Amino acid sequence: MYNFALIGAAGFIAPRHLQAIKDTGNKLSVAMDRNDSVGILDRYFPEASFFTEFERFDRKVEKLRRSSPEERIQYVSICSPNYLHDAHIRFALRVNADAICEKPLVLEPWNVDALLDMEQESGHRIWSVLQLRLHPHIIALREQIAAAGDRIHDIDLTYVTSRGRWYSASWKGVDEKSGGVAMNIGVHFFDMLLWIFGPVERSTVHYLDSRRGSGYLELQRARVRWFLSVDGTDLPLEAVDKGQRTHRALVLNGKEYEFSEGFTDLHSKMYGEILAGRGFGAVEVRPAIQLVHDIRNAAHSGLKGDFHPLAMGKAGQPS
Repeated sequence: MYNFALIGAAGFIAPRHLQAIKDTGNKLSVAMDRNDSVGILDRYFPEASFFTEFERFDRKVEKLRRSSPEERIQYVSICSPNYLHDAHIRFALRVNADAICEKPLVLEPWNVDALLDMEQESGHRIWSVLQLRLHPHIIALREQIAAAGDRIHDIDLTYVTSRGRWYSASWKGVDEKSGGVAMNIGVHFFDMLLWIFGPVERSTVHYLDSRRGSGYLELQRARVRWFLSVDGTDLPLEAVDKGQRTHRALVLNGKEYEFSEGFTDLHSKMYGEILAGRGFGAVEVRPAIQLVHDIRNAAHSGLKGDFHPLAMGKAGQPS
């Protein structure tokens, strides 16, 4: 049994990490969040110490580290806002623990390089949560693409996840804190594409704003039209008719590849792989962070060339 600390216990993604810690037979010793709405802890680890101030949390973790080998924290799970990930990963390494960090690991590629240096110095690992790489359908697709050799595939990637007015008022709506739509909801999917179809050869951004974005990628073995949105008005009619607020789709060579189900236990699988030493480190996630950095800083071409069908009529473009 390993001892865990968790930063960001009141966040949206925290319950999946709490479930994963429990499912893998481990213990949450201490948790922290500036918000004290953390009744979710009662469902998983009611005996965990909880703090709303980072300094007191830091003191507790340090006290555990010095008390006895049986009490020290071996893993720090990081579910805090994106812009704090870098600092919280550094904290984990400084207290001689491994870091398990939600996406995105950091907001800029050079932050990855600095963390790799610190990882080397500390002797502890930085693990990135890339759970899509464990989805059975995604694994099967990767094997299918590998078997097809050098064929260039045509892809439409669509991800629409409805977010209310609160989104723009929170840190998620601030580009400097979340990385914007391309990072906050897109980095997992860009990592998935790179993992399956190979490195980027060309990237075009048709438009990108605070609610949606669209672009075109040429990868080693794929041509990709992508569309990302947190605006419910972008949901396709079939999703609206079913009462769904999220729609994810990957159309491969004209045929939809189904991977909308099977997400519920991926964090537990990810934790199992990390604890077995088979997780994904900072090196693996860097290409996707570099791609999103390039997308965020690219000039917008408008709807020229090959663009995603849902891009028409959005962000001021002609309908």
